Amino acid sequence: MTTTAAAAAVTAPAEGPRVRRRRRLSPGRRLPAARLIGPALLLGLWAAASAAGQLDPGAIPAPWTVLETGVHLWTDGTLPDDVLTSLQRAGSGFVLGLTAGIALALASGLSRTGEALIDGTVNLNRAIPTLGLIPLFILWLGIGETFKVAIIAIVVYIPIYLNTHAALSGIDHRFVELAEVQGLSKWAFIRQIVIPGALPGFFVGLRLGVTGSWLGLVVLEQINATSGLGYLMFQAQNYGQTDVILVGLVVYGIFGLASDSAVRLIERRVLSWRRTLSS
Repeated sequence: MTTTAAAAAVTAPAEGPRVRRRRRLSPGRRLPAARLIGPALLLGLWAAASAAGQLDPGAIPAPWTVLETGVHLWTDGTLPDDVLTSLQRAGSGFVLGLTAGIALALASGLSRTGEALIDGTVNLNRAIPTLGLIPLFILWLGIGETFKVAIIAIVVYIPIYLNTHAALSGIDHRFVELAEVQGLSKWAFIRQIVIPGALPGFFVGLRLGVTGSWLGLVVLEQINATSGLGYLMFQAQNYGQTDVILVGLVVYGIFGLASDSAVRLIERRVLSWRRTLSS
C-alpha cells in the first residue's frame, strides 16, 4: 500500500450502518374543520353548475334561491314551528330508544338468561323492516304522535343494542378473572370493567341511532302530520315547490351533521385515554 493510499484510508471516515428511515403509516395530523370540506366542496359545485346554467332551476334551484326561500320561511314563522316540532319528535323517540338499547344490552350482555330471552328477539326485530311496522303501530297506537315516537325509538334502540352488546361480548375474559381474583363487587365490576370496555361500541351505536332518528323522522312526518319538516316537504311536493323541499333537506342535513359531530366530540372526550388512528 502506498503512503498516499494509507493516509486516505486513515483519514476517510468509517462508514457506519445505514439508518433506515422509518415510514410513517398513520393518517397524519387532523385537519381543522375537516368534515366541513366535503359539504363545502359539494356546495361550491352546486353553485358553479347553477351559475353556468347546467342545472334546470325548476328541478334543482340555485343555492341562493334555496337560501332566499329559507329566510322567507323563517321570517314568516313557518320554519321555526316546523323545526321545533321535528326536534321534539326526534328527541322523544331518541331518548326512549337510547334507554331501551342500553338496558337491553346490559341485561343481555351480563346474563346468559337475559341473552337467551333478549338477543334473539332483538335480532328478529332487526330483520323486520322497521318502516314496515307503521301500519300495525297505527292500528295499535292511533295515527297521532305516539306511533311516530315509537317507530323512532325502535329505529334508535336496535343499533345501540347491537353495538353495545357486541362490545360487551368482546371484553377479554382475563379482565373478568382479574376482577374475580380482586374480589370486586358486581357494581364495581360493571363500573371498572364493563362500562370502559363497552363504551367504544356504544358510541358507534349511538352515532347510528342519532342518524336513524332523522331518517325515520323524514318518513313519519309525511303520514297524517300537520306540522314538522317532513310535512312541509310533503306539502311543497304537492305544489311543485322544489326550493322548499331543498330547504327541508338542508335543515335535515344540518341537524344530522351537527348531532353526529356532537356525539363524536363527546366520544373523543370520554375515550381520550385511547390511542387510535383518529387521535
